Amino acid sequence: MLIASMNPCPCGYYGAKDKNCTCSKTQIGKYINKISGPLLDRIDIHIEVEAVEYEKLEKENKEETSENIRKRVNKARKIGQERYKKYGIYSNSELTPELIEKYCKLGEKEKQVLKDAFEKLGFSARAYTRILKVARTIADLDEKENIELKHLAEAIRYRDLDRKYWGN
Repeated sequence: MLIASMNPCPCGYYGAKDKNCTCSKTQIGKYINKISGPLLDRIDIHIEVEAVEYEKLEKENKEETSENIRKRVNKARKIGQERYKKYGIYSNSELTPELIEKYCKLGEKEKQVLKDAFEKLGFSARAYTRILKVARTIADLDEKENIELKHLAEAIRYRDLDRKYWGN
């Protein structure tokens, strides 16, 4: 498992809503290109996280607890392990093309949304399987047998950096 983070530019404010970036386009390009598009393409989930305002930190959060998240994740993992036990794999990340076809089936609406996302965002072929595997995981977390539109849409949103910085 790889977990990584980076700023959008050397000063850290490129694209920020409340601060101005002091970097030149050349500096930003050099900085962004430290991570190649093909490497980014191999990372299943990548999102942009904005700075949090102090007032939001100070307020009482009613977020899901770590314990509840752990229970949901363990339940989803058990669903996947049961589904794949005859194949000798343990997670959606291990799905072969044949198993993707079998367990990541999409309805007509979902297929159209995925097609539209590919045309609009210019995703790669590799992104296709990654999106389906992540959507399958999201559906498992939701305890759904089939990938629904909301699961697919969330998985597509987790690819938002594919073309935002690297597609320019």
